[in-house]
Amino acid sequence: MAKNYAFIGLFGSGKTEVAINWALKLKDEYEKVAIIDGDIISPYFRTRDVAEDLEKMGLVTVYPKGALRNADLPIITGGAIGYLVNQEYKTVIDVGGEENGIVVLGYLKPYLGNAEISMVVNIARPFSSTVDGIIKAYEQLRRVARIEVDYLINNANLSYETTPELIKKGEEIVSKVSEIIEVPVKFTVVPEFLNVDDLKYPIFKIKRFMKMENY
Repeated sequence: MAKNYAFIGLFGSGKTEVAINWALKLKDEYEKVAIIDGDIISPYFRTRDVAEDLEKMGLVTVYPKGALRNADLPIITGGAIGYLVNQEYKTVIDVGGEENGIVVLGYLKPYLGNAEISMVVNIARPFSSTVDGIIKAYEQLRRVARIEVDYLINNANLSYETTPELIKKGEEIVSKVSEIIEVPVKFTVVPEFLNVDDLKYPIFKIKRFMKMENY
């Protein structure tokens, strides 16, 4: 079992939702869990936007506080390193998408220790809708952050318009990527409002926390 977990992916992959739900899953098993908002790129759909809700659920949220909370600046709070190295805490990092955002993980790499890094893939987004597109993104993110990806996550979705057919198509495409790059698929994400049968990979049910629809 890893001590730290990082979720990466292109903008619109849904990694923030996955990261939040994974942190809550860990909270069911461990007393101390922290989630780091490592998104320095997008001013939308960041963990800090629902920080108060997550804190009520027992998570420690780590992000720039005060006047810097809503700043669109490349800021990573020093507390992030503290939780990554604190052996009492399981820590989840929601890393910003695209090449400029993934550099955060490279910066934090010396402090990751026993970490599991997963790339979240949403085939409903333009640059990750094909096998070639996903592999290109994978290579770019891995190169910029200087890290190895441990798992792929199928998060094929169109928010509340997600269908079982889309999720299964996601499994088909991500499975092909997995075979080519030799990185296993950890699970398939299924929103709590859907029941989907006959999936190839383990199901990870998630609750949606982001307020806007078109992420």
